[in-house]
Amino acid sequence: MKRFFVSTLVLLALACKEKPKTSLTVQEIVDKSILDSGGKHYINHNTSFFFRNRQYISESSNGEKVLKRISFLDSITITDVKTTSSFKRYVNDTLVSLSDSIANRYSNSVNSVHYFTRLPFGLNDKAVKKELLGEEIIKGKNHYKVKVTFAQNGGGDDFDDVYVYWFNKKTFKPSYLAYDFHVNGGGQRFREAYNERYVNGIRFVDYNNFKSKSKETSILDIAQLFEKGELELLSKIEILELEVTPN
Repeated sequence: MKRFFVSTLVLLALACKEKPKTSLTVQEIVDKSILDSGGKHYINHNTSFFFRNRQYISESSNGEKVLKRISFLDSITITDVKTTSSFKRYVNDTLVSLSDSIANRYSNSVNSVHYFTRLPFGLNDKAVKKELLGEEIIKGKNHYKVKVTFAQNGGGDDFDDVYVYWFNKKTFKPSYLAYDFHVNGGGQRFREAYNERYVNGIRFVDYNNFKSKSKETSILDIAQLFEKGELELLSKIEILELEVTPN
């Protein structure tokens, strides 16, 4: 009887032990992705690259992140500078006055290129709202499927856009992303990452940029259209002359 009682206690103790964790939260997936893609290097390194004949520079000044875009037009150099609180445009080192609407449009354009180049780092910004939709197989590989939306406060002018990211389940790297947008008539884009390389600890990729043929397609189903070859290749997004240096 005593032996039976002891055995029962052992079984109860084993049953009460916390079950091993078999799934990850969306925050854990994004954190792992950021760590594997650059981690602290995103914060303590400056970057410079060319995209569509313009130079983009990300650097720190007095503890604040500064994003730049430099355009070269014959004898004219246009430098756009975005900080957390301001946007300024210089033409040949002379500050020019811009209306609020124009400044805001240029600021969003500069931020967009830097944002996509530094992914997945921006996915932990305060305005980002993340939701794990499950898993999806693309080109024979399993991916975590994550929906991203933005809070109106701090989410920018396009806070109502919807993004979807597919993180490789083994490497946690974002292999694909898609988004719908409402400006300029609206539409959808699906991007396939390729040409992965690490420069001084930070992961960079180029993209095949596809568009859906119908605006009625749900952005959540767009990967299935990609698998079926039903998306149209719109452009290639390539970043060139990459330089990454410590702050």
